[in-house]
Amino acid sequence: MKKLYYAFGAMLLLSCGSAQMVETKTASTAPNGPEGVKGSVVETAQEVKTAINSIDSFTNAERVGDIMKYLASDDLKGRDSGSEGIEMAAKYIENHFKSYHVKPYFESYRDTLSNFKKPSYNIVGVVEGNDPNLKNEYILIGAHYDHIGTITPENGDYIANGANDNASGTTTVMELARYFGTEKNNKRSLIFALFSAEEKGLLGSEHLAHKLKAQNLNLYTMLNFEMTGVPLQAKDYFVYITGYDNSNLAEVSNTYAKENLVGFLPTAKEYNLFQRSDNYPFHKEFGVPSHTYCTFDFTNFGHYHKVGDENDLMDFGHMATLVNKMLPVMEGIANAPTQEVKIISK
Repeated sequence: MKKLYYAFGAMLLLSCGSAQMVETKTASTAPNGPEGVKGSVVETAQEVKTAINSIDSFTNAERVGDIMKYLASDDLKGRDSGSEGIEMAAKYIENHFKSYHVKPYFESYRDTLSNFKKPSYNIVGVVEGNDPNLKNEYILIGAHYDHIGTITPENGDYIANGANDNASGTTTVMELARYFGTEKNNKRSLIFALFSAEEKGLLGSEHLAHKLKAQNLNLYTMLNFEMTGVPLQAKDYFVYITGYDNSNLAEVSNTYAKENLVGFLPTAKEYNLFQRSDNYPFHKEFGVPSHTYCTFDFTNFGHYHKVGDENDLMDFGHMATLVNKMLPVMEGIANAPTQEVKIISK
């Protein structure tokens, strides 16, 4: 999330600065994936359809782990915006979208940022709705795929891999895109956006929100995923949303999930996390329900913006469960006859 350390002070001590280029970790050995890109397994259409028949087991820890092991590998050097590493991540996401029939939203998947000095790109795909009227309403499902790159070494390690922040959210969006790109059972149109330069101040999402607003996009809601790599502890819900009181999204989500899936985290309100992730620019530009789903609660993960944010601390089973639990929620919101998610007036 954007510059959380300003809010938390001593709670989150960051290691930052120039890096001494001494590599100590082994290179990634992730398997080959879409069109020769490492890190993901492409099934046949029939295999995906078979998995979809049981929506609660659509994805699994192995598949999620394959994606994560590429996105948060040392090869990508922390995915700093404008770097060679994030370029590798961009190509990987593009190939994933293409493999699962998620079309480019613009002329290509790449949306070049106009507000950042280095060449940087959001990756934006779309699955058009199948209802002749509702397809003109859009749901944007997003996450940022950049991180902070290389930082001051700790025990010889200088790569801030950003597994939880935010390869985890990126993987969630990629798996949701795989489902809808293959099944195409959504009545409303779904935009899948992976943002660059979030760590520079929400620049990727601000750029895209402004651009889509200028095009008069009929945006219904923006659903963002941030730091979903480890489970909440001692909570009676699975995930929380930022800006809980701003809309009825939690209630709608729980109705479709048929469980207490989404809850309220008081700390999120205390530190105003609603304004610290990529949901916020869409709230500002469009005034529609815009929230971030998250499972980082400041007690369950101590490596924010540190070199310790690595895959070996991630719970791939938890991540797969989140995707599977979110699928009926996304389907319900996409296919309801009316717009059920509404801003709550204060």
